[in-house]
Amino acid sequence: MNTLALGLVAALCWGFHDICVRFLSQKTPINACIFIVLLTGLVFHSGLMTVTGQFTPIPARAVWLSLVAGAFFVMGTYGLYYAFQRGPVRLVSPLIAAYPILSVSWAAANGTSISALQWVAVIAIVVGVAVVAALSDDSTDEVPPKGPTILFSLISAVGFAGTFAFGQQAAQISHEMPTTLVARLLTVGVVIAVGLSLKLPFWPGRKALPWLVAMGVADGVALLCVLSAGTLPDPQYAAVTSSMFGLLTILLAWTFLKERMTLPQWGGCLVAFGGVGYLAI
Repeated sequence: MNTLALGLVAALCWGFHDICVRFLSQKTPINACIFIVLLTGLVFHSGLMTVTGQFTPIPARAVWLSLVAGAFFVMGTYGLYYAFQRGPVRLVSPLIAAYPILSVSWAAANGTSISALQWVAVIAIVVGVAVVAALSDDSTDEVPPKGPTILFSLISAVGFAGTFAFGQQAAQISHEMPTTLVARLLTVGVVIAVGLSLKLPFWPGRKALPWLVAMGVADGVALLCVLSAGTLPDPQYAAVTSSMFGLLTILLAWTFLKERMTLPQWGGCLVAFGGVGYLAI
């Protein structure tokens, strides 16, 4: 599977995760949601490694890179949940989905050659996703002040960009399975420490639990896909295409739930997929 395909699989998984976050974060303690999702992701990943027999030693530098990636992933996850809890989606989704610009900028700063047309394609994907996400939210409910919401969204974007940059570097040095496990162990440990120190709940309730477990599996698949791209050419483009999670969620709702798609939304889809198509050339 190539880099762009891995990113699209991740986008589908995170699209499911994203739409669940929108609803669960309103009624379920955020720390409990994050704890169950990340714990499920850790159990899923450990089980996958056990089945495939990929518990292999990794170099010390890969361990440190994985720990940094895990720290960024915690930051991105908390930012995402708190941003979606506050809303509105039309503000949150475009800001979080802008992380590919940071990912590609990081790759360029580390010596990767990015052509002008490739930059145009990346920006087209971000703009297309932003248009579709913004137009999908027609709610008129009152929302909290936008300043903290923007801050949480940007924290999430930086968190995910950092996760992919350091996680893919670790995968280049060692195998992606054990390096991802190190990152996941840190994320769960940090969430437990935060919960205990602030006396936050860990139990989400029986009604939310099945959804959170499913979200954890989807999150496990998505993160593994993007970090696995670290061993392939142009790994930064897995992060770019994975940012289309919001767009794919809306397309799935149109396909299976018969939700309405407006002409400007279709235009945003064409722009985003046009960008992906160019990067695939």
